[in-house]
Amino acid sequence: MSVTKMAINGKELELPVIVGTEDETGIDISQLRKRSGVVTLDTGYGNTGSCQSAITFINGEKGILRYRGYPIEQIATTTRFPEVCYLLIYGELPTQEQYTEFREGLTHHTLIHEDMKKFFEGYAITAHPMAILSSMVAALSSYYEAAEDDEAMNLNIVRLLAKAKTIAAFSYKKSVGQPFVYPQNHLSYTQNFLHMMFSVPAEPYEVPPVLDEALNLLLILHADHEQNCSTSTVRMVGSSETNLFASISAGINALWGPLHGGANQKVIEMLQHIIDDGGDYKKYVDMAKDKDSPFRLMGFGHRVYKNYDPRAKILKESADQVLGQLGVDDPLLEIAKHLEEIALEDDYFVSRKLYPNVDFYSGILYRAMGIPTNMFTVMFALGRLPGWIAHWREMRLDPAGRIHRPRQIYTGPKMRDVVALAER
Repeated sequence: MSVTKMAINGKELELPVIVGTEDETGIDISQLRKRSGVVTLDTGYGNTGSCQSAITFINGEKGILRYRGYPIEQIATTTRFPEVCYLLIYGELPTQEQYTEFREGLTHHTLIHEDMKKFFEGYAITAHPMAILSSMVAALSSYYEAAEDDEAMNLNIVRLLAKAKTIAAFSYKKSVGQPFVYPQNHLSYTQNFLHMMFSVPAEPYEVPPVLDEALNLLLILHADHEQNCSTSTVRMVGSSETNLFASISAGINALWGPLHGGANQKVIEMLQHIIDDGGDYKKYVDMAKDKDSPFRLMGFGHRVYKNYDPRAKILKESADQVLGQLGVDDPLLEIAKHLEEIALEDDYFVSRKLYPNVDFYSGILYRAMGIPTNMFTVMFALGRLPGWIAHWREMRLDPAGRIHRPRQIYTGPKMRDVVALAER
């Protein structure tokens, strides 16, 4: 193992250098405070590796995303979402026997306990579906014991993956005042969700194959993205040996923020604003180019990818296919197409690598599928679920794991004496 040297307060320290399988390099500072009394300051953890993980690899400069070593371009076009769940959580693509058993588990654990339906009655009809999803996932821990061994852990993993889509669909039905629709065992994972979302009594929803494929693709592309805000939250909460359901509930709440999972909702809101203002999209392109204007085009550029987001390339093709087959006539989608054309050709955007990202296309696809805007982040959560679970499980099985305890640089007052209330 190589080392690097650091001089602190006149003392030279040797720090181990850790190299990953893709030649990512990090300096191990885990003993820095113990050996020097000094900590590092990295606001937002943008330069800090909080763990070593074998789940997902990203190279933002080259536009690379791989799940367990498999390129996202191959995974997205050759697998079904339950296969990707198995891959992320257990490390390998399933054999036919493993896949059959796993899918059967996802099918037969889809129902939630009937008593949980009473919880939905307590929510206001205006309750955001993300609030319902996070609280109902946490509530699962009151029905199922925390895992004490591998078998119990695997059962809870299957329960969560199976029941989350039922809870999500029920939260939508609650928001529109419609009766709940129960899952059907003969339907696939994605078909079942759309069935529960859009069926009404005596009128079951026939899932168009193009939407089934589109939803399968969307869930796969959102399945994991290494140490982002919500995934790090799951690891942070889970590091105290919090149970699976409570840890994932925390991740759902982290995802809810507009700077994270709410980005695709912001895209649709932006498009609606342009429509409401007369539909002059060129005006807003000019505003986006004006450094003195506060307006920003939502859904363009990415914090990680300094190249074209590989997920966006895949979704663009799917969006063209879905809109074409459905014959959707939507003014918002027309505006989106015009903005996309400009961003891919205009030197201002190309030179700055402000390409349409995954949030831009996912928002368009969800809208075309008939999924309301307030459900967009819920859809993101359903896709990200296997990634969160994989990271929780990886951390839980790590013999060197420890509770997360970040440090800080204190900037408050120095010690002072309390003055009696009457004298203040």
